[in-house]
Amino acid sequence: MLENDSNGLLTYEYIANNMGSIDEDMSALVDNMILKDRTGQFVVSTARYLNAIDREKYAASIDLLVKAAIAKDRDHVYLGTLASSLWGPDYKEHAEQLSETDDNFRRIYKRLYPVGI
Repeated sequence: MLENDSNGLLTYEYIANNMGSIDEDMSALVDNMILKDRTGQFVVSTARYLNAIDREKYAASIDLLVKAAIAKDRDHVYLGTLASSLWGPDYKEHAEQLSETDDNFRRIYKRLYPVGI
């Protein structure tokens, strides 16, 4: 079924509609999402969703999704909402500290604000 997913939407919907019963399949679902989503839209949505559900439980999946979002969202359409969702709406105020402790944050921030901190 999900092999016919053309852009990640079906995989995102499957994850959202089956939370609680798919934990053992999450790795394969994340891999499928990363494979199918060319723009990063659903990769970001899935990372934000899993973060809201249980940041610690899904930390490995969120990390993979964030790395994929950095690579896929070349136009930086979705990275700003991802940063705000994962590190709070005031992430810019803590950018230096977050950059020192979180490689994904540092990479996203450099893409959103290429001049630097």
